[in-house]
Amino acid sequence: MTDAGHPWRNDPPWGVNDHVRERLERTAGEVAREWGLTLLPRRGGRYSFIGFTSEGTVLKVTPVEDDEADCEGDALALWAGDGAIRLLRRDVARRALLIERAQPGTDISKLAEDEANAAAVAVARRLWRPARRGEPFLSIAERVTRDLERVGSHVLVPIARSIFASMTFAETTLLHGDYHHYNVLRHGNGYVAIDPKPLVGEPEFDVAPFLWNPIRVPSSGEHTDRRISAFVAAGLNEKRIREWAIVRGVCLGLPLSPGETEEISPQLRTVRQLVG
Repeated sequence: MTDAGHPWRNDPPWGVNDHVRERLERTAGEVAREWGLTLLPRRGGRYSFIGFTSEGTVLKVTPVEDDEADCEGDALALWAGDGAIRLLRRDVARRALLIERAQPGTDISKLAEDEANAAAVAVARRLWRPARRGEPFLSIAERVTRDLERVGSHVLVPIARSIFASMTFAETTLLHGDYHHYNVLRHGNGYVAIDPKPLVGEPEFDVAPFLWNPIRVPSSGEHTDRRISAFVAAGLNEKRIREWAIVRGVCLGLPLSPGETEEISPQLRTVRQLVG
């Protein structure tokens, strides 16, 4: 997410600031009226506007400051309901998406470990399909290079930079970009992904956030190994999953927020498990 020079987000408990939230709500109201939608009182979204409608759909409006969401609609259109929630309508200029509502919409964070792993692997394999950088998706190399420039000073930073510098990889697969338990929802008899931050790269990159979630349930080294093993059984490379988890854990866990310590950072705890 873009934050340099533009304080559009709040510190804990996290979310967009009041100014951005009000702007998103105004835009959502305008779009809903034009599209003949009735917004229900129920709202969601910390970094976007999520409005449930009486028509059984969901209206989402993302802030322009959140450049990670720039291509969300493009990815949903490409997936066309296969592995991800279905896109019904979009307004690119106003960053508005009308999407199908997952029913019953429960995420996989409360499932037993092996059941959650199996659901995540099954959905991910449907999402990972051929794509090319710049059409219109950013590459993982571009994203990680930018993220590593802002992590600051920490003993784990040189480790992540060294690993990333040593890696060669193809950028030929469309990735979810923020793949974890809370973004995989029950829908009918199966599961679908929501809220992508799409990138083009290799599938192993996508596994990292799944290792340190659910965010309020500290994972042990055993949990981390079981999750990695589930994706390896689906054909992914174990060494590469571990490398990306270290690199992405540093990128997403640093710099630490005011009052946050390495011990309470889920990303950095996972990195420590992996580097020993």
